Amino acid sequence: MNRAASGRLTAAALVSPMILFLAVFFFWPLWTMISVSVHDDAIARALPLTASAIGEWDGEGLPGREVETALLADLKASEASVVGPAVRRLNSDVAGFRSLMGKTTSAAKDAADVNAVDFAGIDPRWADPRFWSAIRSGASAYTDRNLLASLDLTRNAAGSIENMPAGSSANRLIIWRTFSIAGLITLCTLAIGLPYAMLAAATTGWKRNALLLAVLLPLWTSLLVRTAAWFILLQDQGIINRTLIDLGLISGPLPLIFNRVGVIIAMTHVLLPFMVLPIYSVISTIPKSLMPAAASMGASPLRAFWRILLPLSVPGILAGSLLVFMVALGYYITPALVGGPNDQMISSVIAFYALQTANWGMAGALGLILLVVTTILYLVYGRLSRSGAPTGA
Repeated sequence: MNRAASGRLTAAALVSPMILFLAVFFFWPLWTMISVSVHDDAIARALPLTASAIGEWDGEGLPGREVETALLADLKASEASVVGPAVRRLNSDVAGFRSLMGKTTSAAKDAADVNAVDFAGIDPRWADPRFWSAIRSGASAYTDRNLLASLDLTRNAAGSIENMPAGSSANRLIIWRTFSIAGLITLCTLAIGLPYAMLAAATTGWKRNALLLAVLLPLWTSLLVRTAAWFILLQDQGIINRTLIDLGLISGPLPLIFNRVGVIIAMTHVLLPFMVLPIYSVISTIPKSLMPAAASMGASPLRAFWRILLPLSVPGILAGSLLVFMVALGYYITPALVGGPNDQMISSVIAFYALQTANWGMAGALGLILLVVTTILYLVYGRLSRSGAPTGA
């Protein structure tokens, strides 16, 4: 082995732990989330003969006798633990499938020869094409059902995409609420974080250390502790309301908790370090002689800020805004503790599907939407960063 090959082998051995770490803790969870959102073989696994036979049906009228016989043969041979998930899937598409499959399974189990069973006599609902269409649409192991349902969409009997009936799902509303709350919190943290970072960069010595410590100290504290602190502060008898009442500014307690106001206040404080630190890291590298130079040429402080300091701060503003928005999209604890029922974000819905209903497909589909959005935002940030590099970096 020559020296060059030995060097490449050594380099590969050195980075292999990092590659293994990324594969196990990053790419594998992502792949699992994506696969469960588009893969559902419950029907194909429980009814293999039916899934194969119904593929020949064009969806018009009723399927032929061979499909009916295949369904009876599948139900006669399948175990209840295998048929159960398929029945739940079918019942979620067409109500009444649970009792219909129960009667059909009993008839198949009791029959000595499934070819002799009069299918129409089992239940008259089998004359309804909707039940057969549900089996046909679910026969494939790969489906867009969860992705469409996460956006309150579904496929009709003809296979076209349409909106779900009103009141059947609110995922679209919750996604919009999540984006609007994350955007509002990003603006709030920017309004506070930009002047704070400029002030920290303009000071020196212990004053700068104190300002940075005030930002870093909450960051080192547990998120649950910070949220619990706001839970106490925002109470009707908390420090904020008691202080305002004692000062005579209000006559009664303000509604600061279990609503959108409490969520915005608590999340803005929790995420403020993620805005301040990127902006500070950029501003601290800007030569301090630029502002005095602008003033010496006749520029007012506001004009010098607008034409010089703000454009040079854009890379830090973009980085902080992207970081805050992406982190806010996945927040769960703070809205759950200080928000009301109408303030829960998409992470709460994902937790509901994953922990309470074990619907991993819907949990994965909603997670995939967040992944796509954050990826698009990152690409936009990369484009804006490159376009702003000549002026700000």
